Amino acid sequence: MSSTFAGVSAVAGGKLSPSTASSFLTSTDWGYHLLVVQDYSRTKQATPTGEWISSRPFMVGGHKWCIDYFPNGYTESCANFISLFVNLLDDDAEEPVKGKFNVSFIDEAEKHKPMYISAEAFNFHSESMLGYNMFMEKDVLEQSSHLMNDCFTIRCDIMLFSSKDAGGDKVLMSEIDQHLNNLLQTKVGADVTFEVSGEMFAAHRCVLAARSKVFMAQLFGPMKEGTTTSCVIQIKDMEAKVFRALLSFIYTDSLPKMEDDKMEEDEAAAVEEGQEEEATEDEMSEVAEQGQREKPPETVQWLQGLLVAADRYDLQRLRFICERQLSLRIGVSSVASTLALAEQHHCRPLKAACLKFIQAQSPSCLQIVMATDGWEHLITTYPFVLNELFAMFALNQK
Repeated sequence: MSSTFAGVSAVAGGKLSPSTASSFLTSTDWGYHLLVVQDYSRTKQATPTGEWISSRPFMVGGHKWCIDYFPNGYTESCANFISLFVNLLDDDAEEPVKGKFNVSFIDEAEKHKPMYISAEAFNFHSESMLGYNMFMEKDVLEQSSHLMNDCFTIRCDIMLFSSKDAGGDKVLMSEIDQHLNNLLQTKVGADVTFEVSGEMFAAHRCVLAARSKVFMAQLFGPMKEGTTTSCVIQIKDMEAKVFRALLSFIYTDSLPKMEDDKMEEDEAAAVEEGQEEEATEDEMSEVAEQGQREKPPETVQWLQGLLVAADRYDLQRLRFICERQLSLRIGVSSVASTLALAEQHHCRPLKAACLKFIQAQSPSCLQIVMATDGWEHLITTYPFVLNELFAMFALNQK
């Protein structure tokens, strides 16, 4: 299955350009539309927070869609970010449309692959919006390679799970993920048990081996640990909630729902312009002490552990998903630990996102970053990363 081009829209001078080519009509279940934002600076000045610019309607899977672009954020709480949403425009949709989507920059080629499409499926309803309140901080975008000549391009991929065949009969959506999840939950036929942080997890050897080469070697190959059904395999250096999510992904190919605590993290990173000039020495010290007390949000810690687990068991799709989710949740209390993790596991896109985030921070926010335990670990374990940061700051000065 390959993605089909579903047209392009252009934003110029703060509004949708009338010269944009008409959208392509396609009934394929996976298509992508391009939103080209020209005159970004002018668009940002002309569009207040809470107001948006919609792309031209485009068709994917027989349904009409559009992209809503908020140059100054969806609400006041995310006014320092650009917001992007996917909107189903069908007026007569009798049932929700189930599918996945991904929003990325056109130059992020690795994020246009099927494995990068969002981890969980969503039900799109008529006139409903799904997307990102905090897609990217404006300061970070403006200093990134995505913005060239005051222009950037967004690619929106939509992958649907149901369509109609040539005869017009509805093709039933696959339920294999539900069936396998039921197998995991009921433990029927389970033939292997794992002990992780004091908790027991029953699973099925064949399912694990089919999904992971590491589990294949561990359960059926040279690394085989026991052959009886009473065998308990101990997993060290992993939290139980991380292993539970790992099993869930292996059986369903999607992440369990996350408690989204990124708002608190992002708000901590949002500092008013000019604050660094007004902050006194005592205030800077207080900010640094606050950073020392703060820890990354639980969702970020969970995703960090899950990325390590994905790498450990060679689950590349899960690894890509964790990278994507972590890149959307970078904040002052977590950026150092996430950067160290990206360096350790060779996650280049995630590392680049962390470096860009740090580069865009004010001195007061940098004080918080440098006061975290994650920063201490970073400079102790990967001191050469500091050279990259210094080079980026020096380039900014020019």
